[in-house]
Amino acid sequence: MSESAVFPAAGVRGILPGLAVTVLATLAAAYVSDHYGAPLTLMCLLFGLALNFLGTDVRLAPGLAFASRTLLRWGIVFVAARVTLGQIVELGPIALLAVIVVVGVTLSVGVLSARLLGFTAAFGALCGGAVAICGASAAMAFASLLGERRASQAQLTLVLVGISAMSAVAMTLYPILAHHLNFDDLQAGFMLGASIHDVAQSVGAGYSFSPAAGETATIVKLARVALLAPAMMAVAVFIPREPGSKIAGYVLPWFVVGFFGLVGINSLGVIPAAVANASVQASTWLLAFAVTATGVRSNMQSLTQEGLRPMLVIIIATVVALALAAAAAAFLIA
Repeated sequence: MSESAVFPAAGVRGILPGLAVTVLATLAAAYVSDHYGAPLTLMCLLFGLALNFLGTDVRLAPGLAFASRTLLRWGIVFVAARVTLGQIVELGPIALLAVIVVVGVTLSVGVLSARLLGFTAAFGALCGGAVAICGASAAMAFASLLGERRASQAQLTLVLVGISAMSAVAMTLYPILAHHLNFDDLQAGFMLGASIHDVAQSVGAGYSFSPAAGETATIVKLARVALLAPAMMAVAVFIPREPGSKIAGYVLPWFVVGFFGLVGINSLGVIPAAVANASVQASTWLLAFAVTATGVRSNMQSLTQEGLRPMLVIIIATVVALALAAAAAAFLIA
């Protein structure tokens, strides 16, 4: 790994001002989140947007870029500490295949609906990947893969806002829907784990239905998280970096390799529980820092330029994910 993958060209002293602003804003967001029960991602995004006027300060630019890129990539690697291959196998072949279909179709629908609405395939992958896999974390991961030329900070911010809103709505309404569909604990847990965007909301919705449904929702959701790296590989293949570039010339980003590696190591059971828990906490904070920095760096004018049309891509992908998850729960999960 090159030095630029760890520190930007500005050096350690150059990143400190922007990083300090990011950390302080994130701590303030975490305080509000803890005391009022609001999603941490949404609070980080709102605090970042409130400090958007600082985004043009050249003294802060290196630190903000470091937080929104490098810290993000390390956060993606540490997300893998949540997942083991044993948890995925525990689902069974039918349920696992259903999860893969839900993720694949939702991601594809995101791309197709974006193209139909006049957006790029990259923006569709950003929306579809966020809905299909793990909400804000996946959105940040796909944005890092695609790069700012194909997925701007403003587009990422729009996706984060939409995902946070839809995930909060889903956490409230989906358990009610599961009751109306007369799902048992296993079926409800599968539907909630396979359709709700963010990890915390998915697990919370499962446990609001029942403890057994919560356990199932957790396992299903972790299986979706495990599909983050394969989904990113698929996007890398089908949405090349530059027009006319060859698939063979694509180099898999180091943080995707790191994600795979940590899943493999964690599956061997050699990582102590305390270390694994620390890695999960590290991923939460690193991703929170990245979201805050993204809010500060976003172009506010670009956020309102397209109106509500970009949200339609997220809504369409969300409805498709819910329909597929509910159908699988009703007809495949017994």
